[in-house]
Amino acid sequence: MELRTVRYFVAIAEMGSVTAAAAHMHLSQPSMSRQVRDLERELGIELFSRTEVRLRLSAAGRQFLPVAQRLLTQAGAAVDTAKTIAAGRLEKLTIAAPGTTFTDVVAPFLATLTHHDPMPAVWEEVPTSVYAALLRGADLAIGTTPPQSPLDGRPLADLPVWAYVSKGHVWSSRESVSLADLVSETLLLQTRDFHPRQALDHALNEVGVSLGRVHEFATAEVAQAVAASGRGVAVVSDDPRFGLQPVAIEGPSGRIGIQLYAAWEAEHHAASTIADLASRLASFCVERYGEEVAPRRN
Repeated sequence: MELRTVRYFVAIAEMGSVTAAAAHMHLSQPSMSRQVRDLERELGIELFSRTEVRLRLSAAGRQFLPVAQRLLTQAGAAVDTAKTIAAGRLEKLTIAAPGTTFTDVVAPFLATLTHHDPMPAVWEEVPTSVYAALLRGADLAIGTTPPQSPLDGRPLADLPVWAYVSKGHVWSSRESVSLADLVSETLLLQTRDFHPRQALDHALNEVGVSLGRVHEFATAEVAQAVAASGRGVAVVSDDPRFGLQPVAIEGPSGRIGIQLYAAWEAEHHAASTIADLASRLASFCVERYGEEVAPRRN
């Protein structure tokens, strides 16, 4: 079944006559009538009743018409999509990132997009599998390790890992705390799947210090909520909640933090568009958190 003959059928049905449809399609009336008859033979149904001078849709034609209209609409959409891809444009942008990154970095950035930008969609991923989401259809992924070939990418920000304490805590007026002091407190940590915990564990291993009293949580928000109740110190990288006070953690190589990277497929048809959005996201991080989060240049 050719789309051309389906278009002829729909034109006749919508315009009410072969003459009007043929003129609209710049086709002779006999040619259009012949090709619609060919379509009827191919489908095995009569689309029009020809018992009167004026054609009218048969019962089968009335049932087939909306199907034919949807087919032409989908075909047109397919052509438009192909043109968009060929031009390197991106109508929809799917971003994969861990939940905390969405809350504190991605969502605020999406609020700055305009109608000229792709429509965003998001996939929440655990940190260890975030780049694998690119193989499943994501356009942009945000992780904490430099993307490797065949991926392309760029650094976004160096975000601090904070020790969050309640206002009445003895550290609430301090700017920073050592690892030795930190492990003397009850710590409220995310599980080892999450990068703030990994950054803390790495720093502790470097100095040979072990964790003391620890409670683990699946989300940073819950860890902060428990800290707000005075049950310990939350060690996370997300923005402060519940009136908590952030205290920096001094590690052996400076203050503990995590590095964020944007990654995408180097061969993506809209790689330049994605790279531009990643650059804007990096600038947004600096605007939101200050120059101190700008990625370090090696």
